[in-house]
Parts: sequence; C-alpha cells; structure tokens
Amino acid sequence: MRITVLGASGRTGVPLVEQTLGRGHEVVAFVRSRDRLPAELLGNDGVTVVEGDAYTGDGVVEAVEGADVVVSVLGQSKESPDDLLTVAGDHVVEAMHDAGVDRFVTLVGAGVREEGEAVPFSGKVMGAVLKFVASEVLADAEAHVEHVRDSDLQWTVVRAPRLTDAAGTGTYRAGDISLGFESVARADVARFVLDVVEGEQFVGELPKVGPA
Repeated sequence: MRITVLGASGRTGVPLVEQTLGRGHEVVAFVRSRDRLPAELLGNDGVTVVEGDAYTGDGVVEAVEGADVVVSVLGQSKESPDDLLTVAGDHVVEAMHDAGVDRFVTLVGAGVREEGEAVPFSGKVMGAVLKFVASEVLADAEAHVEHVRDSDLQWTVVRAPRLTDAAGTGTYRAGDISLGFESVARADVARFVLDVVEGEQFVGELPKVGPA
C-alpha cells in the first residue's frame, strides 16, 4: 500500500512513518524540509520525500498523486496560522479529488465533539480549558472536521487526547470511548491510525483513541 503522510517529520509523523514501513508499506513523506526527517528515514528505500507547504498547497498534488491512502497528522504550533488544519485540509481534499484518491484519515484533538455525544465530567472540564487557552486551535480543528465530513471522500477522523512522547505500549482503547484527563503516547496513536488504514475501519466516523 502506498500511504501519503502529511506532517511526516512531526512528533506523531515520525513514529507513524516508522511503523508504516515496519508493516511493509510504501510511504510518501510530505514535509516542509527533508532535513527535518531522521537520517534513517531519509535513507530508507521505502520512503519518497515530497517537500512543500500544506497551508499554501505547494507540493500537495505531487504528494497525493498515486496514493492509496492519505493520512494527515499535521498539528498546530506557536508559529502556525490559526486556520492551518482547515486551509491545509481543503488543499488536500481538492488534490485527492483531482487525483482520484478517496481514502483520507486525519488526526485532531478529542476536544472536537459530535452532536449529542455523551461527555464525562472530566471531558467537559478539559473542553472548557481548551476553549479558554486554545480557542483558535479548537475552532480550526472543528472547521477542518466539518469540511472533511462535507466531502465525498472515504474519511475517518481520529480524535486523541493529550499526546506524549512516551514509549508506546502497543495497545490502546478506541471507538466510542470516554476521555477526560488521559494522555496517550504518539506511537500508540500511530498504531491505531495504521490499524484504521489497513482494516478500513471507521469509515465516515470519528473514533476516539486513548490509553488501554
């Protein structure tokens, strides 16, 4: 399987690329600079690097062309524009339509809710905190998800709580689960994303992933 990974040089992207290669897939690593990828990935024959900027759309068409699946693990940073996920996601969806690629998996925070979703008290507290300290980030993720849901792609939105760089446990809980103050290792989120890709699970759904 040829899998395009947007945000491949990021803290979630690197373990995702590593695990994708470990499962025998080919990776198109979309990055702003190839120098941000670890040397062992740059030298791997299974990795094709495409440099560009998802926010401007530069390089997105090249990265998506020929893919079986496109996965976005783009994330906000202090230097990012407030609407990064929304604008970049729109470029990706358009490029996928043009290229005839229809499977899209994207990662957002668990603060994005579905209408009528049951949320535990701890989750409500976290949601209130997010709206206070990171309202632009949350609004961007919500708009991105709305645009993806309105597309005619075979999409899955993975929702995760606070991400850590701890060693992955190799296990996770996923689906319609309750999340509050938990955190989850990026490597375990990457494992779930790959399981979704390979198993074609949760198409048209917004599963949550958390620690086992």
